[in-house]
Amino acid sequence: MALNDQARAVLDKTAGAAPLETLTAFEARQAGLGYLELQGPKEPARVEHLFIPGPTADLPARVYYPETGEGPFPGIVFLHGSGFVILNLEVYDVALRALANATGHAVLAVNYQKAPEHPFPVPLDDCRAATEWFLDHAEELNVESLGIMGDSAGGTLAAVLAHEFKDRLKFQVLVYPPLDTDFETESYVDNARGFGLEREGMRWFWRQYLGDREATAEAAPLRATDFTGLPPTFVATAEHDPVRTDGERYARELQAAGVPVRLRGFTGTIHAFLLMDGVLDEYRVLLAELADWLGER
Repeated sequence: MALNDQARAVLDKTAGAAPLETLTAFEARQAGLGYLELQGPKEPARVEHLFIPGPTADLPARVYYPETGEGPFPGIVFLHGSGFVILNLEVYDVALRALANATGHAVLAVNYQKAPEHPFPVPLDDCRAATEWFLDHAEELNVESLGIMGDSAGGTLAAVLAHEFKDRLKFQVLVYPPLDTDFETESYVDNARGFGLEREGMRWFWRQYLGDREATAEAAPLRATDFTGLPPTFVATAEHDPVRTDGERYARELQAAGVPVRLRGFTGTIHAFLLMDGVLDEYRVLLAELADWLGER
């Protein structure tokens, strides 16, 4: 399917930007702040700021509570997208407020350390420590159960941790996750250039994260050998996205292992729609579908 009009307008607006692989990490982070211009207004929500202990440093975190209700709330540990390098919780503030209100869940989010200054396994170790802390302190946070969710590189991290904490998590939600370092899949070939996130940009992200290391299942969850016992899973993909095939392959692996899974492909659109709700409709559609799916849990 061709790009929809909204996605085409976004790409036209951002045409001419320097390719990601030509930037320094600092320049990429500055460019990532451009998502703020593509977002809608902030919804009312109760937001608590805290620091939680990480393996090497205290980590900034936030808990987003729905605007209404007294709890205890079901909860979502949310790991934000970043390419393992860029973005932070402030860029995700609009999206996380909306997630809490749409689903009636408390959203527990952590700002993990980023590559290349903090390469693999530091971001994963930070997210592991945060997930465990949230699970151990759920009651005092007015949360009664927890699942895990991540978008983009946050989805990569969430998929790894869903394996590790599968006996304690109620669900996992992965939104356009990159799950392997195979750059010759159908979607990498079909969407190599011209759709925002590009194949060479993804190579750059993985290099910042892994350096010269070979990707193992702790970095690339599709390399796991056993998918049994994982919690019910919702996978969302974007059609014109280099990493689309990763999400599709992961859903098939889970189905083959007997895991309840819903694969939702958003046609006509591009990567990172969660951060562009002011100009793209897909995130609001996803929120409504997630609310229904989580209600069934």
